[in-house]
Amino acid sequence: MATNDFVRNAWYMAAWAEEVPEGGFLPRKLLGQPWLLWQRSDGEWVMNADRCPHRFVPLSRGKREGDVLRCGYHGLGFDSTGACVLNPFGGDVPPGAKVATLPVVERHGALWFWPGEADLADPAQIPDFAFVTGPDHVRGVLVMDAGYELIADNLMDLSHAEFLHVETFGVNGALLNYGVQTVEQDETGAIWNKWDMDGSEPPAWAAPMLQPGERIDQWIHIRWHAPATMALFVGLARQNTDRSEFVVPPMSNPHILTPETATSTHYFYTRQPGEESIEMVRRVFLEEDEPMVRAAQDAMDGQDFWDLRPVILASDAAAIRARRRLMQMRRAEAAEA
Repeated sequence: MATNDFVRNAWYMAAWAEEVPEGGFLPRKLLGQPWLLWQRSDGEWVMNADRCPHRFVPLSRGKREGDVLRCGYHGLGFDSTGACVLNPFGGDVPPGAKVATLPVVERHGALWFWPGEADLADPAQIPDFAFVTGPDHVRGVLVMDAGYELIADNLMDLSHAEFLHVETFGVNGALLNYGVQTVEQDETGAIWNKWDMDGSEPPAWAAPMLQPGERIDQWIHIRWHAPATMALFVGLARQNTDRSEFVVPPMSNPHILTPETATSTHYFYTRQPGEESIEMVRRVFLEEDEPMVRAAQDAMDGQDFWDLRPVILASDAAAIRARRRLMQMRRAEAAEA
């Protein structure tokens, strides 16, 4: 996928707000381009291109002076609108002395940007992640060495946990032996992939919390909004309790993907506090998921997903719907262009 193939008229996550240093800026490559995120003195968020139009060096190699970004090479200063407001050598500012800006807003502790037509940027379309609050949600981000659609395929097809996450999740055959899959779309346009495993055997880590031989009802539900903004909901409850007597508290986590480039992805997530949770993230994301998804990308060798005529399984239903939605969005944007 080339960088010009990204869907543009959609909200992407740029960063957790807490990643941006107070009084400073955060440089980050997003959708193949370098950007700077910062907050003005009045609290408004700003997203400027991280490239001076004079000699094209990154503005992040300069400094911030109040609400002005000062280039570290020749001292030109740019405000939050991208206009050049300071020329230390005097004279008129050339009309081309501007840097690009994008709409950016804060929601649920995250910064969201709109790379498409600014007039279409409606913050009400940002998916609901209000559950990402409190001390049980430690926010994190990593860069995966794979394209965002392949990572989304991996997340939207949760059946891979039976094979790839045997040791970490210990699902104990529940998906294979008891799983009932439902794929649906809600009123927000989100695509849901739901696996429900009623009357299943508990995973090994949960067995000590139950009576010998006791069965449970399990569920793993994941929600997708375009382009690749996902939320995962997991629950385990004692059987025949109408899912009210939880074995452990229900879990909910964001899995939000934003392309860094066509073949690398910013992966935003939350985890529980503590060293054990850090180790679990490392094992699941970096030792299990990333090598497998990267292997798929390498095997594709730059060829288009559909051109390779992939075999489609029933468990792929949600991932395929998501890919088709993105195809429709790309075609609509191309037609408008």
